[in-house]
Amino acid sequence: MSKLIQRGICTLMLSAIVSSVFADVKLASPFTNHMVLQYNMPVPVWGIATPGEKVTVKFGKQIKTAITGADGKWMIKLDKLKPGGPFSLSVIGNNKIVLTDVYAGDVWLCSGQSNMDMTVAREDRYWCGVFDEKFEVDNANYPLIRVFDTDFAPSAEPKTEVAGKWEVVSPKTVGHISAAAYFFARDLQKKIKIPIGLITTSFGASTAEAWTRKEALQANPKTKYLVDNFEAKLAKYQADTVGKAAYQVAYAKWKIESAKAKAEGKDEVRGPKNNDPVRDQHNASVLWNGMVAPLIPYAIKGEIWYQGESNSPTASIFGDINETMITDWRKQWAQGDFPFIYVQLANIGKSVEDVPAKGGQEAVKREAQLQNLSIPNSAMVCAIDNADPLNMNNVHCKNKQAIGYRLALAAQAIAYHINTPYSGPQYDKMEVKGNTIRLYFKHTNGGLITRNGSLDGFAIAGQDKKFVWGTAKIEGNTIVVSNTGIEKPVAVRYAWGNNPPTSLYNGANLPAIPFRTDND
Repeated sequence: MSKLIQRGICTLMLSAIVSSVFADVKLASPFTNHMVLQYNMPVPVWGIATPGEKVTVKFGKQIKTAITGADGKWMIKLDKLKPGGPFSLSVIGNNKIVLTDVYAGDVWLCSGQSNMDMTVAREDRYWCGVFDEKFEVDNANYPLIRVFDTDFAPSAEPKTEVAGKWEVVSPKTVGHISAAAYFFARDLQKKIKIPIGLITTSFGASTAEAWTRKEALQANPKTKYLVDNFEAKLAKYQADTVGKAAYQVAYAKWKIESAKAKAEGKDEVRGPKNNDPVRDQHNASVLWNGMVAPLIPYAIKGEIWYQGESNSPTASIFGDINETMITDWRKQWAQGDFPFIYVQLANIGKSVEDVPAKGGQEAVKREAQLQNLSIPNSAMVCAIDNADPLNMNNVHCKNKQAIGYRLALAAQAIAYHINTPYSGPQYDKMEVKGNTIRLYFKHTNGGLITRNGSLDGFAIAGQDKKFVWGTAKIEGNTIVVSNTGIEKPVAVRYAWGNNPPTSLYNGANLPAIPFRTDND
């Protein structure tokens, strides 16, 4: 056979391969059976097909068409939907796709690190599982709550696809669903009574910068170095051929051990450390690229976020990272300032601290999260009372029911404008009177109360700025703090530590947010 004929055959084969790649219409990752589409706003539907191909989308009485661009991409926007279902969605081009059991309702994006990733049941991950696990699994009959969960898919560059599928919440599926997201949706749906979709994209030990777009981090002088550090690590790794080869050997051995453990019904075996910085969930933008970018611009109602434990090395700029991330997510979605609700770090430590206003990285990060409430249309869930009472060193708090309930209250208030208490007492201002400091609060719904019989956790300082425990008492919606050894007090701190004593709630049984009145 001549080389000319061989080349001709190769060209035809290559053309056939390219044609097969683009010939069939394909929907983007978030579009599968059982999905929930956001109601009451235009709904983007997109995918790929052959360049120049006409694509028709049918949903109910709506018929929308688009012509695929030179890059093979197409997009249409459905007109505003009303809550309900089930519906079907058809996409017709060179082929036809029909998705069934589709509902219209509210879609919430759920992201963060392991406390968002933590599932209702233990299954094969020892650190998962909530209190009353069996009861919660057995009673999870919520067919109008659906969940799309992304796979762990870090990337050095933004991706257009991520693996995942929509599942209907039931006793068969809820065990491997995010507990915080599920309890949030369960409690919220009881109030709003429409279908709810959850898109969960989270991973354990991840930092906030890992979920933030590279260009956004680079534009902020305080966070630019995070991208620079990652790029330096990547260059070093790419040059390390010996290290990469050693990992491949260790990985092959782990695959065998992991399969054996699974066959024997044992917990997942921890794999060897991969030095590829792209696979490290602490590095800038890697999770944004692989696990958020492919979801945009799927229409959403808002976002719930549960993260912070891994940002101790960057505690001093944690607030800046969070604000950069939130602002840029909203920019990329182009839906305005959609509701962003986040969980403040819980108390943690082997025992309750007996040092007045001990401080520490957790206190610093909690303060940054409190300051992030300046971001428009945001709300924060206080979790200072949510440590695992059986093991206060356990970063994976088992009482996710409380977190879900508080997230749902916050959503009712800022996303649905329902008049309901959604925050615990929040420090507003102070007034020095003689040897006492009077504290004023926002969110005193139902009055200030203590669940301990006494007001613990308040520390007071004089002009020397040395904090000692204070005596506190409730007077109306204020608290008066003093110490007989301090004649001229200047500052008060409450619940200021990693695992501080706490006591203050409002009448809605929501815990007071840790605070300090000084800025030192």
